[in-house]
Amino acid sequence: MKTTATVVTERGQVSIPAEIRKRMNLTSGRRILWEMDSPTECRIRLQTERPPVGAKAMLGFATTFRASKRTDDWMNELRQGEST
Repeated sequence: MKTTATVVTERGQVSIPAEIRKRMNLTSGRRILWEMDSPTECRIRLQTERPPVGAKAMLGFATTFRASKRTDDWMNELRQGEST
């Protein structure tokens, strides 16, 4: 694989070259671990994806039982009991 250079922005951000993103199957939101090997070298590894546990595991579970509503539908349902 050829060497590719990128530039660090003012905010400390760096772009990962497209070839590397494709080979590592990197997508938006994927966590990366940075490890310093020496003062001038570092290694990146993909963090293993673990299923959520505890309360976080329940997020989104209710949507399997009911269809989601638009905000206007919720507001109309809530306002049905209001007096004008």
